[in-house]
Amino acid sequence: MLRILGQGTTLCDGITRREMLRVGGLALGGVTLADVLRGRATAGASAGRGKSVIMIWLRGGISHIDSYDMKPKAPAEIRGEFQSISTNLPGVQICEYLPKHAQMLDKLAIVRGIKSIDLGDHTPHYILTGFPERGKRPVLGGVVSHLQPRSDGLPPYVSLMYKPPGLYDNEGPTYLGPAHRPFVPRAEGLANLSLVKSVSLDRLRDRGQLLREFDTLNREVDHRGAMQGLDAHTQRAMQMIASPAVREAFDVSREPPETHARYGKYCENFLIARRVVEAGVPVVTLKVGDWDTHEKNFIDMRDQLPQLDQGFHALITDLHDRGLQDDVAVVMWGEFGRAPRISRGDGRDHWPEAGAAVIAGGGFQVGQVVGETDSHGGQSKGRPYTPSNVLATLYHHLGIDPAATILDHNRRPMHVLDDREVVRELSSV
Repeated sequence: MLRILGQGTTLCDGITRREMLRVGGLALGGVTLADVLRGRATAGASAGRGKSVIMIWLRGGISHIDSYDMKPKAPAEIRGEFQSISTNLPGVQICEYLPKHAQMLDKLAIVRGIKSIDLGDHTPHYILTGFPERGKRPVLGGVVSHLQPRSDGLPPYVSLMYKPPGLYDNEGPTYLGPAHRPFVPRAEGLANLSLVKSVSLDRLRDRGQLLREFDTLNREVDHRGAMQGLDAHTQRAMQMIASPAVREAFDVSREPPETHARYGKYCENFLIARRVVEAGVPVVTLKVGDWDTHEKNFIDMRDQLPQLDQGFHALITDLHDRGLQDDVAVVMWGEFGRAPRISRGDGRDHWPEAGAAVIAGGGFQVGQVVGETDSHGGQSKGRPYTPSNVLATLYHHLGIDPAATILDHNRRPMHVLDDREVVRELSSV
């Protein structure tokens, strides 16, 4: 943890440097906030609130056949235990445990038959990067941070996908550099968005005086070399800490109890995500539940689907009520689907040949089902879309050309995506 401090030296007003300010919690896996801000100094703040993406990862790969791509006419060993219900889209049915989805399907698009890759584990790297190789390419949020820097005090990329003590697997910035890691608003990261009690905002805003007082500090305070010194970018760290918008965005206690009840405890991160994008953060990633149902598929889904239904309905309803349905795109999906045939008595194994994603907002053409799988839900009937195609759609929503290039560690230009085809049916043009 990096702290702006000295050796307890007392300043002229009687406050030690140790008491003056702590930004250690804003260090992202050993990278300081000043590093983050240093990487964004070349561009000004975006006009208006801009566009945002909320990506919801259903870790383990939710069973598409038992949720969004049901096969009621298939044999029992394929269709499973759940019943289908009608939705407010004629002819479209989904799982009985998703009644709130069914009531608002005109605000959603379901993409069926998504083809992914099973590497034998459960990491979100493919749906975050568009590339199957683990740890080789930067994630969506990192790319947005790199290509659309900000100067308004808000982090461009927030991750709620924690795996203590650090980031979840594969949310690192790779060749973008540490400045483009996400802000993780948990534990120290969130706690240190506030000032120590002995320092007021008025005193913090006197940045010139602060910098003069810091002149005698050791400029090499980070022994890992991530921060080369306290420079003008430190002012930006102070700006983020002093910003009411930043602190308030993560403060869900400001929401009334009835709002918390609408979202439910299971989907509390949905409420945080809504507040964060409403404040203007471009990319938020989060994880909900565990859908790796090799066994007890139907028991686990009976428990999780109603809670997911409740939270997702609250999120989408709130975005519409706040007029954000065009500015904020939401995608909810797993890393792949689950096997058409029930095995191990009551489970479904990994199935990368077909999965499903639910998409809302973004000004997209919603109220439709995109793609179709065969009678067993095992294969797409046409050319399947991939995670890369969904990401290309999201990049276009954010105003980023997926054909743009970024230099890798060897100074080679690398495209944001290699497969840059969008999900055509979602286009509003």
